[in-house]
Amino acid sequence: MTTERPIYGPTALLTPANLMTAFRLLIAPVLIYLILTHRVSWWTTLVGLAAGASDYFDGIIARRHGTTTSGAFLDPLADKVIVLGSLFAIVLARPHGIGAYLVPAIIISLREAWMSAYRARAARRGISIPASKLAKWKTFLQDWAIGFAVLPFTGHHEWLGIVTVWVAVALTLYTGWDYYVKGRRAEHAR
Repeated sequence: MTTERPIYGPTALLTPANLMTAFRLLIAPVLIYLILTHRVSWWTTLVGLAAGASDYFDGIIARRHGTTTSGAFLDPLADKVIVLGSLFAIVLARPHGIGAYLVPAIIISLREAWMSAYRARAARRGISIPASKLAKWKTFLQDWAIGFAVLPFTGHHEWLGIVTVWVAVALTLYTGWDYYVKGRRAEHAR
């Protein structure tokens, strides 16, 4: 049985996975613009699907070719830009239903800011807090909440996006707490 060696080392920058992540960062403003101007449309849906597909495939490619420290930073950054930018664009595009997405957008933003600061502090102490499978589901649910708000056949059924975004908020808070507990355990184990 042979073990595959990664093609790229941890310090590589120009990798296929990082290029896909860069694509996501570049397409994010287009998605946000489409949500603001057209919200429920097939164009918005197609751009959102392209962003989601690149997120899915860059993870597969990164695991196959070798994960990098730049990818470990850029991938979650791209997720945050897409999710938070899209949620706030939905809020701005729907003034009559501003509260339905505004509170979740604020909660998710605060959790992401706190988690980024907490991870950075832990990293300075030599503690790594890797993403969990549940956190990947959290991002998946956040993406679906956005998708339900822009898809032509679900965008006019407000309750579907609202229920999904609140489930995503619950998972967002839970995974934040889970990361905090794991970080504290790792800190005390040192």
